[in-house]
Amino acid sequence: YFGCGLAIPGFLDGMHVLDLGSGSGRDCFVISKLVGDNGYVVGIDMTDEQLSLANKYIDYHTKKFGLSKPNVEFRKGYIEKLGEAGLKDNSFDVIVSNCVVNLSPDKKTVLQEAFRVLKPGGELYFADIYTDRPLSEAARKSDLMWGECISGALVWKDLVMYAEEVGFETPRLVTSYIYDVPFDCVKQLLEGARFSSATYRLVKKKADIKPVPVKAIYKGSLTECGQSFELDASHTFEAGIPLEVAGDVAAVLKSTRFAVHFDFEELPVTDVDENKEYERSVEQADPFAYAVRTGATKNIFTDENQKAVEALLRNEVVVQ
Repeated sequence: YFGCGLAIPGFLDGMHVLDLGSGSGRDCFVISKLVGDNGYVVGIDMTDEQLSLANKYIDYHTKKFGLSKPNVEFRKGYIEKLGEAGLKDNSFDVIVSNCVVNLSPDKKTVLQEAFRVLKPGGELYFADIYTDRPLSEAARKSDLMWGECISGALVWKDLVMYAEEVGFETPRLVTSYIYDVPFDCVKQLLEGARFSSATYRLVKKKADIKPVPVKAIYKGSLTECGQSFELDASHTFEAGIPLEVAGDVAAVLKSTRFAVHFDFEELPVTDVDENKEYERSVEQADPFAYAVRTGATKNIFTDENQKAVEALLRNEVVVQ
């Protein structure tokens, strides 16, 4: 399986969805089934070979899924320049991406373009690799590490900063695991940096929604998850049970497609320490803290790869 995992959110029926870096179209075809006849999927990729392969199977999946007409298309373009691919402002409900943003040399622009084409209340739901510190020049120039999506890994706190600067709410961490670094030669190159594969929701809040703390009561009406709805790694809602949430979380719930599945009760007006609330939201976005708590890990390389990895890195040192 290529990528960081299945970066597809639930509750997509009738949605318009964009896949950044759609490759052979696999995720797009899965999503085309989920959005149904009333939804639509656009995949964007810069590689002619991948686009050709994806287009080859549009009719197959249309028939296989029992759709009345094709509801997916693939466009050539760059994820930093969605306008050049004809993608207009406020045109998508959901954007997904699976371990592609880290390959971009201008990640902030990717987020800026995603924000632009999302409808108010829409979300960017994506999986990628993150690190806990800036990488050395040698690590960033390693072809092997680029191929493993390591060299382009974004410092997770920079994700928070970039997301907020372009207009998103503070990123909501959905899940993460530690991307463990084996072999002394790799550890030496990466100089102690840690890595995490993480999935986030970035929400484009509706302008009229104010970030006010509330009691949120899930109605139990989301058929895909039944009586328990998980917004992110820090917030799971049980049907009929009020849960007090901070203003930023309330704004996310009220803005998105989930709003109709909740009742909201305003809390008594109190002095709110906004700095403390913000610090808590940033802490909840830390993929390393969550992965350590859950014990979730995965090796970048298997033991069988050790000799090949060592040889490749030696060759890179000689070339450089």
